[in-house]
Amino acid sequence: MKDLYSIREFAQLSGVDASTLRYWDEIGIFSPIKRNPENNYRYYSLAQLLALNFVTTLSDLGIPLKTIAELRASRDSEELLRVLEKREKELDLELRTLRLRSSIIHARQELIRYGLKVDESDISVLFRENKAMILWPRNEYQEGDTFIEPLASFVNQAGDHFINLSFPVGGYWDDINSFLKEPSRPDHFFSIDPVGTHIRKEGNYLVGFARGYYAEMGDLPQRMEAYIKKNALTVTGPVYTMYLNEEISTGDPAQYLAQTIVAVTKTKRR
Repeated sequence: MKDLYSIREFAQLSGVDASTLRYWDEIGIFSPIKRNPENNYRYYSLAQLLALNFVTTLSDLGIPLKTIAELRASRDSEELLRVLEKREKELDLELRTLRLRSSIIHARQELIRYGLKVDESDISVLFRENKAMILWPRNEYQEGDTFIEPLASFVNQAGDHFINLSFPVGGYWDDINSFLKEPSRPDHFFSIDPVGTHIRKEGNYLVGFARGYYAEMGDLPQRMEAYIKKNALTVTGPVYTMYLNEEISTGDPAQYLAQTIVAVTKTKRR
């Protein structure tokens, strides 16, 4: 074993890049044991691997280099414990943020993938699993209002209700009659948020699709009503409209794709 190692050799031994070792030396956080006075080359000893472990461990935890330098100078266990506790709280917050972002990604991927494979001309009865969501307050419309006025009003207050608008947002009608009467003015909005307490219960749903900008349902309400009558279905719950493709996934509003569903059962014959 050698007594001294060049910076290139010590970098290979320690797994820390030579450029990083130079930088840490420049800022006084970890320096070589010796320098050649003629060429200023840096030399390290094997024993320095232990000192280096102090720096690399804390650096890998995301602790600022300034704090590491202060800890290295003081070597105070109680101060180190306070720094680690603070960093743990920061990491917990980062984990919560990452889990939230993952939930948003999952929700949007699910809608986009489904929207890419559906037959938008089809109306059928399909099984749907439980879906958690946040049901927003009842919309209040003035004469001449469309869906946009109550939506804009609530978006402005979303933070007060702890609602994350990055989750997909849809329209909710209390019943099929409300939907058929005012298909462009939902009674509520909702967001697909896994922490929501409103549960769209699993079961069989009549499912239809409409292409176009928000609230442009075309003849979908009439087609759904005709299907209900033709197949002797009984509607048993509220109506939900969710956009599978919208401004996040397409730049053409005419290509927005809405899915409208309502729970149904087969009408019993007397």
